[in-house]
Amino acid sequence: MNSKTLERHTIAGSVGALEIALNAPKMVRGIALIAHPLPQEGGTLDNKVVYTLAKSFFALGFAAMRFNFRGVGRSEGIWDHGEGETDDALRALEYAQARLPQAAQMPLALAGFSFGTYVQTRVAQHVTPTMTVLIAPAAKRFALPNAPANTLVVHGENDDVIPLADALDWVRPQHLPLTVLPGCGHFFHGRLTQLQTIVSDYIATRILDSTHSIIDT
Repeated sequence: MNSKTLERHTIAGSVGALEIALNAPKMVRGIALIAHPLPQEGGTLDNKVVYTLAKSFFALGFAAMRFNFRGVGRSEGIWDHGEGETDDALRALEYAQARLPQAAQMPLALAGFSFGTYVQTRVAQHVTPTMTVLIAPAAKRFALPNAPANTLVVHGENDDVIPLADALDWVRPQHLPLTVLPGCGHFFHGRLTQLQTIVSDYIATRILDSTHSIIDT
């Protein structure tokens, strides 16, 4: 994933400009929508965990769509506690699907980090993802809906923003497995390569077979 594959500009959002960054490989096998952490705590589409997620999907043939929530970077509007941010995510997804003409036939992945997991579990109530990746789910900080089946959930053992116990309380009634990185904090410092491996392995197991459309951008 590099500058040659990057399309970065603003599109029309529901409250003004919405900044997006779309990396599409030459041959596209799916779309991955990736949501960043809490804006009030510095979250942007350039967050290192978000970028790692984008790299993981891109390497396996997905067009990786990142975007800035309203009020972040070049995106207009103000913080809306997850309501408007869900709409931002859906607008970014609509753009990616329109940009890739056979999108309706391609797998869809939803991925998010921290606050982004709250948004993506809400997005999943409007679309049907082929795969979902939730990193450090913001359990108890926000009212996360249940995740889709077969979701990958990854959490750091020493997360001091969202305690591991809170994440376990959220996944337990859903019978969702939780991958725990021992000794790892909320921002996965020094563990991004390991995180990428875990996410990539999950994507590889979920990619649909060669009967699905692969398009040339």
